[in-house]
Amino acid sequence: MLEKIDGIIIKTKDYGETHKIVTIFSKKIGKFSAIARGAKKPKSRMAAVTQPFIYGQFFVYINKGLSTIQQGEILDSFRNIREDIIKTAHAAYLVELTDKLLDENVPNMEVYTQLFKTMEWINENDDVDIPVMMYEMKLFRTGGFAPTVHQCTNCGEKGAPFSFSIVEGGLLCQKCQHIDPDSIELPNAVVKLLFLFSSVGLERVGNVSVKDENRLLLRGLIDAYYERYGGYYLKSQKFLKQIDKLK
Repeated sequence: MLEKIDGIIIKTKDYGETHKIVTIFSKKIGKFSAIARGAKKPKSRMAAVTQPFIYGQFFVYINKGLSTIQQGEILDSFRNIREDIIKTAHAAYLVELTDKLLDENVPNMEVYTQLFKTMEWINENDDVDIPVMMYEMKLFRTGGFAPTVHQCTNCGEKGAPFSFSIVEGGLLCQKCQHIDPDSIELPNAVVKLLFLFSSVGLERVGNVSVKDENRLLLRGLIDAYYERYGGYYLKSQKFLKQIDKLK
């Protein structure tokens, strides 16, 4: 059945000498893969519309196995991302993480909206750390391993101060900190930001001002948490860390 589907290309793979297999994260049917015949040919109309990060409208023959892209139209190429190595690195990380953590053919409007909004932000702004971390926290929840950031993960206490325990999977209140001697004490501002990242969409947030030390602390916590619970090695994450060291 031929369907009109809007979506973001999150992965491409060469197939034979002239074709591509394209993975699209769509609003309508979630993540799915389809063959784009002739897309490797430079003069093919499919060549431009089947590049990574393209937000497009696709006419797709949906099959139980591999679907087929009949034609497509670019709605947004996110040009600024393509022309900036740092923006490209962040976008590549986001789409690889999305591909790893989402199941096939399961629509998820929240994640779809947040990915699109985050890609827009990266395309239009230079400071992208906070939106990226916000998106990661939403994906962790979808992946089923989000940390507890609204209360103590052990007793349910909601009052600060808190520390963060990688081992216990989230916040520990002052009474429960003894459970994990290696838990990291958090400023109250960081506790509030973790909750914000987890529960609030990027479209509801203006410019979030975060101290450099808190930004580094948040980045370290999220990286360490994913390393323990994420389960997937990400090539783009390694490259992104190399880029960050050079900045």
